[in-house]
Amino acid sequence: MLFHNAFKVVDIHGHLPAKKGSSFIKRSKTGDAYNAERSERMRLTWDFPHPSEETDEQKAIPLMDRWLAELDTYGVEVMNFLTAEDNDDMAAKISEHSDRFIGFAHHSIESSDALPELKRAIEQLGLKGYKMFGPLVNRPLHDEALMPVWQYLSDNQLPVLIHFGLLGRAGGIVEHQNMSPLAIFQVAREFPDLPIIIPHFGAGYFKDLLHLCWSCPNVYVDTSGSNQWVRWMPYPLDLETLFRKTFELIGPERIIFGTDSNGFPRGFSYRYLQDQVRVCREINMREDDMENIFGNNARRLLNLEMGVKQLNARQ
Repeated sequence: MLFHNAFKVVDIHGHLPAKKGSSFIKRSKTGDAYNAERSERMRLTWDFPHPSEETDEQKAIPLMDRWLAELDTYGVEVMNFLTAEDNDDMAAKISEHSDRFIGFAHHSIESSDALPELKRAIEQLGLKGYKMFGPLVNRPLHDEALMPVWQYLSDNQLPVLIHFGLLGRAGGIVEHQNMSPLAIFQVAREFPDLPIIIPHFGAGYFKDLLHLCWSCPNVYVDTSGSNQWVRWMPYPLDLETLFRKTFELIGPERIIFGTDSNGFPRGFSYRYLQDQVRVCREINMREDDMENIFGNNARRLLNLEMGVKQLNARQ
């Protein structure tokens, strides 16, 4: 029996295979060796499987069938994927099990067809929101050229999930005008009905994220990933502190569970779910609060069917 079976889990943050060659890391022989060494160290630390451990039989199983089996194994009701090869690929893959998978649009907000493509992804392909990387946008996020996209998302109350902070593995991006979550401050204030989700507790910019959340009630915190960036802060910080401080400031309604699961042979990162549930129970969160964090907050934002407890509370 799974230890979190008191509530039905929705994972806001997963990834499908992207186009080959897409990377946030500037390639070089030295950088590649550095990245490989750090990646292997992380794999061993977290006891993730090595690619060589994937059998031919496993590889032969269709991708989305493998994901469905992962969700069933680990008690996850719905997985939201943020990236794929493109928006058409996303829509095609999640349609294979549309009751269990949903997805966001992901394309450059700076492209000339950013708004038409977003409308197509939402209105024709059935995607549920928009995914961006702040440090990949080479203009201020409140630039006039980007306002039509923000306006469309706000008018339709569609969530946008924006990665801020450290981007990529070792050798990734650490400096940019849109590195801090505070880069979205003016947009968040201008469009108070726009749900803005910031993953990984700000990925190195936790203080900035808390300040943004204090000012803007339309900002949500996504808990996804290993959050190992806490080890590289100049002061002690751990997962318990991240949850406790965030909960103290914004309560349970604006915290959303995610894993950042991104492929096989690793599959669903159950370790992250275990660690997060354990921390929430160790700081004595109520089960109703945990049901919001690990499921119902995502259901509200994505217009999914609510959990049983939430429905009963409304009646």
